[in-house]
Amino acid sequence: MHTIRNASANWIAQAAKTSGLEAELTRRGFLKLSVCALSGLAMLGLGEAFGENTPLVILDNAKGIILADPTRCVGCQRCELACTEFNDGRAQPSLARIKIARAVNFGLTGPIGGGAMHGDWGDGLLVQGVCRQCPHPVPCATACPQNAITSDPETGARVVDPALCVGCRLCQQACPWGMLSFDEEAGVATKCFLCHGTPKCVEACPAAALRYVPWRDITRDGSPDRAPLSVIAPEKAKACLDCHLPTGTKTTR
Repeated sequence: MHTIRNASANWIAQAAKTSGLEAELTRRGFLKLSVCALSGLAMLGLGEAFGENTPLVILDNAKGIILADPTRCVGCQRCELACTEFNDGRAQPSLARIKIARAVNFGLTGPIGGGAMHGDWGDGLLVQGVCRQCPHPVPCATACPQNAITSDPETGARVVDPALCVGCRLCQQACPWGMLSFDEEAGVATKCFLCHGTPKCVEACPAAALRYVPWRDITRDGSPDRAPLSVIAPEKAKACLDCHLPTGTKTTR
């Protein structure tokens, strides 16, 4: 219990941030989170909570996230142009890390969506596709067999390293929201990395339908656009066992 009593304020603050709570806690919020965390550890016991030899690991998330308001979007697609002009040096909406064109006519359900159909041929609502900057385990990064998707040092967002990407497209299949793009000319995948902290799509939107805000977990908001193909390289799967198997489960190394 001595270790529990001495849990640092930094640990509590980091736990709040990783959980998607406000980065700056009030005194009352800090005490509530502290009591919940320490009570949980006391109930589980240090051996079950941390494992005998496994330290507590909290992975950093992106510093910000782009939030989209479908009720404001007018479908001008300026955001897609701004994205590709900044990142690719050419106006090519099919490469954009924000997805508008695919939702213009019928929404993501397609022409057989019935009453749930959005877009110009549905209820008129245009639902923008934006990267959700997933918390650990990040589906696209986990699926990459080359470890080509890493954390951008400026934004914390995951970014594709074109020098390591081999064009297998497993990251595209792994994303539940279909947010990765593929450059056919270069033969590499690409994704939103928040333009080094100044998203060009947000700047270009004339309707204020996009906002860049501090990160929070929105992966549970709504349903994924499709069933992802979960593919994890054996080496990565083995490395995950230490954290994701119940305490006491024996693994072979």
